[in-house]
Amino acid sequence: MKTRLNALITVCALAAMASPVAAQDAGDWLVRAGLYSVGPKSDNGDVANVSSGQSVGFNVTYMVTDTFGVELLASTPFSHDINLVSGGKVGETKHLPPTLSAQYHYKMNSQSSVYFGLGLNYTLFFEEETRGALAGTDLELANSFGAAAQVGYDYHFGNNSLINVDVRWIDIDADATLDGAALETVEIDPLVIGITLGMRF
Repeated sequence: MKTRLNALITVCALAAMASPVAAQDAGDWLVRAGLYSVGPKSDNGDVANVSSGQSVGFNVTYMVTDTFGVELLASTPFSHDINLVSGGKVGETKHLPPTLSAQYHYKMNSQSSVYFGLGLNYTLFFEEETRGALAGTDLELANSFGAAAQVGYDYHFGNNSLINVDVRWIDIDADATLDGAALETVEIDPLVIGITLGMRF
């Protein structure tokens, strides 16, 4: 994962030296894809917690005006370890984090812009597996619905291409059950960091 991230950063750095073009305008579509890392807050559960995960993500933004956009974030599944607070991995889970956000874009100059977004996230957990101390039990994390906030940066270059970096905070609180009995609410509340390449249409 570290090798792929370093390679993407290198590509972004080389692309940034290409000839620039104007930043986005009303009616534009911005389509981006790249690497995302989901880092849950530390000590996110009293009994069990969820570790970090990485995956390929993509997002599509439609610019309603020069400054107002609407974005949909999606990804391939993220995989996370489930660990007991007392120590030891006891399972794994996967999740998908579709997020819809309204964004305000501010053009710093003709090639660069920053944006701020607020939105709603729906996190779907699936394929929970148990092992170790919980082997043979049925551990489930309920789907979560919550708020999301973000800040991002676009640099436009070449033939309608762009580099993007964004950081999001997502309110993810998953109710955990073990063999059908309530276990606890895992307050994951992650920071999601993305580095992507995109196109403007």
